[in-house]
Parts: sequence; C-alpha cells; structure tokens
Amino acid sequence: MDAALVAFAADGTVTHWNHEAARILGWTADEAVGRTGLAGWAVRKEDADGIEAALAAAMRSPGRQVHEFALLTKDGHRVLVRTQASAVRGPGGRVAGVYCAFSEVHTQMDLERSIALSEALFEDASWGVVLVDADLRPAVVNAHAARTLGVGRTALLGRPLGDLLAQGVEELECALQHVLAEGAPPAAAELWVTLRSEEAELPRRCWRSGFVRLASPLTEEPVPLGVAWLFQDVTEAKRTEQDNSLLRFRAHQLHRAGRAAAECPDPAEAAAVHLDFALAGFADHGLADLATRPAPAPYGAVADDDADDAYDTYGAHDTYGTRGTHDIYGTEATGDARDRARAQAGAEAGTGTGRGAGCALVRTLASPAGAPGPSEAFTATGIPVPYPPGHPAYQAFQRRGPVRTSAGAAPAEGWAAARHWPDGTVHGLCVVLRSRGRTLGVLTFLRSPARRPFDRADADYAEEVAARIAACLDLSGAASS
Repeated sequence: MDAALVAFAADGTVTHWNHEAARILGWTADEAVGRTGLAGWAVRKEDADGIEAALAAAMRSPGRQVHEFALLTKDGHRVLVRTQASAVRGPGGRVAGVYCAFSEVHTQMDLERSIALSEALFEDASWGVVLVDADLRPAVVNAHAARTLGVGRTALLGRPLGDLLAQGVEELECALQHVLAEGAPPAAAELWVTLRSEEAELPRRCWRSGFVRLASPLTEEPVPLGVAWLFQDVTEAKRTEQDNSLLRFRAHQLHRAGRAAAECPDPAEAAAVHLDFALAGFADHGLADLATRPAPAPYGAVADDDADDAYDTYGAHDTYGTRGTHDIYGTEATGDARDRARAQAGAEAGTGTGRGAGCALVRTLASPAGAPGPSEAFTATGIPVPYPPGHPAYQAFQRRGPVRTSAGAAPAEGWAAARHWPDGTVHGLCVVLRSRGRTLGVLTFLRSPARRPFDRADADYAEEVAARIAACLDLSGAASS
C-alpha cells in the first residue's frame, strides 16, 4: 500500500509533498510545498491547533507517534487519516523538522484486517489452508492442514503434492492449474483423496475444497503468485449421506420389486423379478439354489442327530446359538475360536461329516453370466450343483446365516471356477432362503473386481431379498405339489 509523505521544517514549512498526498487531498506538490503549516488549506482552523501540537510533540519525542487527524481536501471535503510522525535530525543531532506518513483510515483498516485475517487463517482456522506456488508446491501451510495431512508444517514446504497424496493428486493438480489459468471456480469442489502418511486413519477422505488465485498487488499487470487452497474434511458427513442415499435406493428397489412381483401369475417368475431388482446397483450375478432332501436311511438304521434336513423347522438341532453374519476370506475364517469352530463345521457340510451332511443344492434361478438380461428359472432336474466341500453356499446353509467371501487383493487363478461361479467373480455373499420356519436353500450374490467387497449392510439387504425370494419359491413348490 502506498503512503502519503509530507515533511515539515522546524518552523513548520512544508518541504516535501509526494504524489499519494496529492491524490488523497487534491493539492499538488507545487501548491503545497513552501506553505507554512496546514491551517486554512489542508486543515480546518478549528483542528489546526491540535494537529500542530501533535507534530511539535513528534519532534521532541523519540520514535514514531501515531495519530488520527481529519484533513481537508482541495474541494472542501474532510478525510480521516492515520498518521505516523517522527523527528528528522540533522548532522549534529539537532531536530531539523518532522516527517509524516499518512493514509486514509479505511484503507489502513482494510490492510490491517487483511493482515489479521491471514494470520488467523494460518494459526487458528478450523479449515486447512495451503498456499501453493505456481509450480504446484506448498509454500505456506497452516496448523490445521498440517494435522490433517499428518506431517509437520515445515515438512510440507516445497514438496510435490504426489509425496503427500496416494490417490486424488491428479484431480487436485488439475484444479490448481485451472485456477491459475482461469481464476477461482464458482463453487466449492469435493475431492476424494488417500494420504500416504502412515498416520492416516481413514483409507479415503473427502475434502470440500475452495480455491482462490493470488496475484501481486504491487505490479501494474497481475502476476500470479499461486493459489490459496482451503479445505475441510467432510468424510463422515459424506459417508453418512451416501449410506442414507443407499438405504433409500434399496428400499425403493424392494418396493418396486414387490409391486412388479405382485403382477406375476407364476411364483417362480415373481422370484426372478425380485432377483433382477436386487441386482441393480448391488451385484453382478445372482444364483438361487434349492436344497433337496437327503437320501432315506436304510431300514433299521439309527438316525444321526447331525443329519439336518433342509425342511426341518428353524431352530431344530441348532447348536450354534444366535445366528449372525460370518465372514470368510479365502479358506480362513475370521472371528474368535467359536467362529472358527463354526467355519470348520461349515466346511464339513456336504462331505458326510457335521451338521448338514448329505445336503445337495439344485440350481433354481440364475442371472445370465455372459450378457445382461432377466434372470431365468431352471427346470427342476434334481441334479445338484457340484459345489466342493466347504463351499460358502454350504456354510451359509449350515449356519443359517450370511457368509461373505473374497478373493483378496491378488485373486488366484481359477478362484471363481473352483467355486463354480462365473469368470471374473472376486466377491461372494451367500444367504439362506428361509420360509415358514424352513431352510429352502441358498441365495448367492457375486461381484466383479469393479465393485467393492460385500459388507454387513450388504448382508442385511441380501437377507431381506432372500426372504422375499424364499416366499415365492415356497409358494411355487406348494402350487406345484
């Protein structure tokens, strides 16, 4: 900010008057230099005594004296200025005059507010603030941004943004380059990023970001100094918003599926309709397998308590307490020792050992694996699907609860084929088909690598869909019989 400069000799004669003083007050240097004092032309006579006393006191005092005066412009208007006056001494140390710098109060206050704002942003702000230079490297970082990024304030300076962010750096650099070239965007942007810092608690974060282009005020033409990047972590709010949106969508899908299934004259067709509506935005493939009755025991044989009929009432021979969601990743079960025991019992299903021995699952419904299309019902041939021992479908059937499985970050070759699932499957979710207190079979949802693994919320939704499909299939069997 330019300041108006005025110098007075010891007798009060104006000896210097710069261009900014002429701009503020309207008096040119030729008109001002040589006048004695300011009274009558640059100051009202009523104010002249106080101003002259303040200037005289500045000549007698060391350092600078700050005052606010009301000066008079050439056209008769008053303007409030803030002055800093200091004595001017000659070679012998004697006072030769006084030098006075002043500016309009509102201009000075604007400058002070700007300085105070910048200091507050870099110290106490609840938003992260990063000043990025024209080379897209952090130049100044406030305390909140340093905490969010998980590194020290000085450790960030001069480093490429790629050293701080593992994901989202391309989107951020593109936004910064756009601001440097075109100016600030009209609205805030939401960027999803992943930090490289080992202290990062969340794998992905959503930062609501605003950008402001910085230019030097000291040049005639604006020269970009960089970009001020302001951001706030809104991950929790965005995740809550996404979860609520997903719940609304799934509830709407269930409603639509119920309305469409009600118009189907064939219960098996209604089950296929429920499966089609459930796949939208949820999974890539869906399979429904019905259980068959075990072969009858030889005459005179003693029934084994572990032989579980698929058509027993729910809760009979249940040695596992309350049902819940069990996670299976690869061949290793997660959870405590009791969960591992349940996983082992599930692995024994279909192999002649453990509860559920002798159960066979026959394919009843399936979505097309090659091209998109409606799910189709299979003819009841009675030929079971050759699932291997310990298959997630057997485990879900034995547990009467959901089982999730995943191929992991690096899927082994043939992982899907070994489970008799379509090629490209890396995530599976098996839930039981229950109706009228009986376990009818297993419903399986499958996902490709483009989708995330199934979570507990997905398992809850799958159970809701399975209950509706089971009711249709149960009705279809009763109608057939």
